[in-house]
Amino acid sequence: YSFLIAIATVLIILGWPKITRRIPGSLIALVLTSAAASFFHWPVETIGMRFGELPHTLPSPQFPHIDFPTVQKLFQPALTIALLGAAESLLSATVSDGMIGGKHRSNMELVAQGIANIGATLFGGMPAAGAIARTVTNIKNGGKTPVAGMVHALTVLLAILFFGKWIQYVPLACLAGILVIVAYHMSEWRSFLDLLKCSKGEVLVLLVTFLATVLIDLTVAIELGIILSAFLFIKRMSEAKNVRLITGEIEENDKEEPLMSFSVPKGIEIYEVDGPLFFGAAHQFDEADRIVSEKPKVRILRFRNLPMIDSTGLRALKNFYLKCEKRGIKILLTGLHVQPLNEMEKSNLYDQVGEENVFGNMKDALDQARKILGEGIRF
Repeated sequence: YSFLIAIATVLIILGWPKITRRIPGSLIALVLTSAAASFFHWPVETIGMRFGELPHTLPSPQFPHIDFPTVQKLFQPALTIALLGAAESLLSATVSDGMIGGKHRSNMELVAQGIANIGATLFGGMPAAGAIARTVTNIKNGGKTPVAGMVHALTVLLAILFFGKWIQYVPLACLAGILVIVAYHMSEWRSFLDLLKCSKGEVLVLLVTFLATVLIDLTVAIELGIILSAFLFIKRMSEAKNVRLITGEIEENDKEEPLMSFSVPKGIEIYEVDGPLFFGAAHQFDEADRIVSEKPKVRILRFRNLPMIDSTGLRALKNFYLKCEKRGIKILLTGLHVQPLNEMEKSNLYDQVGEENVFGNMKDALDQARKILGEGIRF
């Protein structure tokens, strides 16, 4: 009987949208199977048989006793739940935006979720997050505003206060059938297969996280996934060619000037930095320096594509400057953004280079480099 109820629940949910989408098929399946099991006295386990009589009132709020050992024990799983809840809620909001053409406020979503979860736990509730399955179901049944979420909450409240005596007759097999459909929609197996076509590193992160979730524990899986992703990110950044040597000719284009080409005279080297300069890519200055066969007189560091620099990257840049100064090579900077400029000022590297050797564009930097070479200004 339990198996038949579960199969009937799945079939009703799958077939009901052909009749109408105004009423969720899961609600129809729940009512029909509960009525049939109760009327025909089928020997199936129900919510009331498993959990006893459901409460008809909200529990009184209770403030838990908190001490340091408890905080130590619960901090790790609590952080994991918070991260998962935040990711699930924002993903759910993004999915709903795409379906209704809206735009959610991410910060407010997380603030509201945090306040709600703190309040719910005072009444014995479990932490929750925005669910994609329920959100999509809500939208498909006409819900497009925050009022839909409020109605959902009021419905649950009414079920607790007034419909508890009927809810206890719901067969657990019916809930199992509903969860099978929900799990299928949430599994996103097509996305899983698509991810298997990605790079080997990403596939490794995916499979390790998936297997750890199934075989060990969700908390352990999240930790392993984050650690592996961090190592993968560091590896990719260290392999990326953030610093490259430009010789022969260089182009410059900005909002005020059209595209211009400049020849790079002998004795001048231009190093272009693409992307952030952090600990994974800091060593590339030394690598670029080693491949040079002849010592130049001037080196221009082009930073127009450098959005940020960390302490390790700044140290590598400072060592590179001191090495060039020791060898009698003049350093000029061009295209500095706000964050790298601020970091260089804090470390006194900006003062060491000298404000007169920092330029806003490549034309001015090359003009100064030619003056240093004694060639004058020419293009």
